[in-house]
Amino acid sequence: MSAVPAQELGRISAELRAELLSLGTATLYEASGIDCFLPPRLRPVWEGAEIAGRALPVRTRVADNLPLHRAVAAAETGDVLVVDARGSSHGYWGEVLAVAAQQRGVAGLVIDGGVRDTAALKSLGFPVFSAHVAIEGTLKDEWGTVGEPIRLGSAPVSRGDVIVADCDGVVAIPQSALRTVLDAARERTAKEEHYLARIRGGALTMDLYGLSRSRSVRDENPGGAR
Repeated sequence: MSAVPAQELGRISAELRAELLSLGTATLYEASGIDCFLPPRLRPVWEGAEIAGRALPVRTRVADNLPLHRAVAAAETGDVLVVDARGSSHGYWGEVLAVAAQQRGVAGLVIDGGVRDTAALKSLGFPVFSAHVAIEGTLKDEWGTVGEPIRLGSAPVSRGDVIVADCDGVVAIPQSALRTVLDAARERTAKEEHYLARIRGGALTMDLYGLSRSRSVRDENPGGAR
């Protein structure tokens, strides 16, 4: 079990990014022991989209995307824009902002709001997770906030938190917890691989998890699906 070099905790190297995506959001969340999952309404706008990077939190009012333009200007290479757009079904983001973001090295966008130009986003290979695909326009009037903490669902998101998004969902791991979460996720993955090998050999999940056949799975397995 390899350690994460201290210098990599403040950034997402190619090696760390690959490992986070390989572990996956479901395993990272279950291994974390914290409410780090973002609302399940946040879905990839094109098949195969995935993100791992550092959070740049953004807050905007309904139907105003000026803060997103500000965020692109402020972003650093490897940042993920995580936007509280109040769940609004407006097209806050499209091809123009995606191209601008790529020029800044932005790793992706997670927005509790709407986006448009999804075919172009896929063609660009720019990963976006959103609550809506929507074409209704936005204003550019209010500055909003860029870099200040936000909350999406039960999960707080602060500057530098580690964002991982894949086909199962989105997690925001506090930077200070990354090393612990990684170790726990590696351990969980190894354990599940052992279980899968035994299941393929004929073992029952009831036996592997020590579940009593006279009690419900809900009673015996409160920690989540396996």
